[in-house]
Amino acid sequence: MTHPKRRAAAERLARSAPPGALHVVMDPDPAGKPSVLRTALCAWEAIEDGATHQLVVQDDMILSDTFFERARLAIAEMPHAALALFALWDSRNGAAVRFGALAGARWVGAVNEYFPCVAIILPREVASGFAAFGRRHLDSWPDDILMNRYLRANGIPAYVSVPSLAEHEDHGSISGNAFRGPRRSVCFVPRDVPGREGARLTDLRVLPFFKQGVAQCAVRLDDPGDGAAPRTARGADRWLHLDCEHYLEGVGVRLERHQSAIVRMAEVTTPEAAEGAWLTAFTMGFVQRRDGLRCDPVTAGTDDPARPGPPGDADAATGDMAPDPAVLAEALATVGPGGISYAQSEDRIAEQREELTRITLAGLAAGQEAGERTRRARRAPRNAPPVPHRGDRPAAEPHLPAPQSTAPELPAPHRPAADGAAAGRARDERSEPPRVDVLGADTPLGEHLVRGLADAGHPVTTLAHRPPGHPAHALLDLTGLTGPPAGPPAFGSTPVLTLQLPTHTQALTLHVGDLYGPGCPHDSRIGRLVWDALRSQPLTLDDPAGTLRPLHTRDLVGALSALLGAAPPEPVFGLAGAMVTTAELAEVVRTAVRPVPLAPLVPAGSAPRPVPEGAAWPPPPPGWKPITELPYGLHTHAQWLAYEGIHFVLEV
Repeated sequence: MTHPKRRAAAERLARSAPPGALHVVMDPDPAGKPSVLRTALCAWEAIEDGATHQLVVQDDMILSDTFFERARLAIAEMPHAALALFALWDSRNGAAVRFGALAGARWVGAVNEYFPCVAIILPREVASGFAAFGRRHLDSWPDDILMNRYLRANGIPAYVSVPSLAEHEDHGSISGNAFRGPRRSVCFVPRDVPGREGARLTDLRVLPFFKQGVAQCAVRLDDPGDGAAPRTARGADRWLHLDCEHYLEGVGVRLERHQSAIVRMAEVTTPEAAEGAWLTAFTMGFVQRRDGLRCDPVTAGTDDPARPGPPGDADAATGDMAPDPAVLAEALATVGPGGISYAQSEDRIAEQREELTRITLAGLAAGQEAGERTRRARRAPRNAPPVPHRGDRPAAEPHLPAPQSTAPELPAPHRPAADGAAAGRARDERSEPPRVDVLGADTPLGEHLVRGLADAGHPVTTLAHRPPGHPAHALLDLTGLTGPPAGPPAFGSTPVLTLQLPTHTQALTLHVGDLYGPGCPHDSRIGRLVWDALRSQPLTLDDPAGTLRPLHTRDLVGALSALLGAAPPEPVFGLAGAMVTTAELAEVVRTAVRPVPLAPLVPAGSAPRPVPEGAAWPPPPPGWKPITELPYGLHTHAQWLAYEGIHFVLEV
């Protein structure tokens, strides 16, 4: 698929394929608004009579030498699945590919993100269904986000190749993605040997990835094998969006005990890049070794038995697949470059690649060592039944309210019950954080806040109903944030939370500014701007001079934890960051999310909505201040809306 401006590149790519394998499909409206989806739908509809599957490749891709051979073997092995043949180096699917490389897998189950569409295979009926779905959503979302939504809503298995079978040439972006920087594969091995396509790694629970200069971590909540129906509509998996540092703190890892001196000795790269690459790799190694990640059992498949297959045969004793050294080396070498690609040139990234690779390897080794210790510590006694595990916590510890008035207490993740020694050390080194009961946690925002408090060390119990009398523990009422709105958000209004401490007769009143970040909706004052930018829509500013007080969900957790650990004398506090105007916020959105235009301002004759007058903004809690920078906070809000929030809004 191509645009007339790149027709020569598309024709060159088609000629490089076996005769008849690729045909060029042109943008039907090349003079119109740039749209990858518009051209992609034409490509999906161009399936030939008698074909069982359709392959769509964008014009700026380089194909591996064995691209078509591996594609045919994969189709024979997984005839009903959607197959992505590329993943970006800073993506969640890229993180899954790295775990696959560590486990010797050839395919990994796609995770809840966009589904990479630059080189993709769909079964015929899936291609036809997506084309019809996409026609109903033209000029809304990018094709890869719509593809993820469509596949998940229809229960279509989806996998990503290990290694990538295509690489991005990156000759500029007609569709407006150049602002993202270089967009390379997580792991491209041009001469990858076909074979063992049944070696798959699925059901990953924790995904560390380095993006926008920050070591991030997506943590899955639902276990599809536990028989529980998903609480979100439309069958979507549910993920929490954290930073690696907070995730590790929550599972009991103290980073200062592990970090290698190689991070502080970096000479070519920046300290921030060195730390981010090391931390991402450490988390990856920790999760891989702690959870014993391994491929699904490989059954006899359709691979040619005469072909030796890629390096990394199965261990005869355990059945585990050994990693292919070339694939693993390339997958690890892209951790650092992917994390800094948003802000650096191709040449500058290349200069840092070798040093970042050494740092990544050091982080991985340290994480594997820590993960192995944790795995041994929580291993069940001999003759005892195994404890089911869901990636970062035992299976019996969900963040779910019980049907009765109270739910079982959620043990603090940083003090796992099976690691008594670690728990003892934590208690010796700091005082026990106060317990807290939480009302109104049964929403995506509530889940993020509860997880944040638990990761900060607070034993958390979620409640379905307010207990009678004076609470025995701290009682946090989130319903002012998470309850159903009575109407459209009032301009200038702020939600109010209450926090009842067992030592206080009067509950604390907490005025919350304009909340944004993971778990926050698309129709708030900040959410509407982020939502429009994600869909490449102009930003509409009803009152450019109007003011907001942004507060990221992570900073709200920090404020709540500070108040739980103190005995503040004042009954009222204000929780917010620095005040910004709507126009200032819009400019940051255009930088952090997508550089969309501004819609025409409201005509001069119409008066802006007045901001209600009231008392001065209350003081912050003693010793607390927000730490999340606005651009990064908006980036995390956009990620959550595109990969999680969309499931609550977009019908299939």
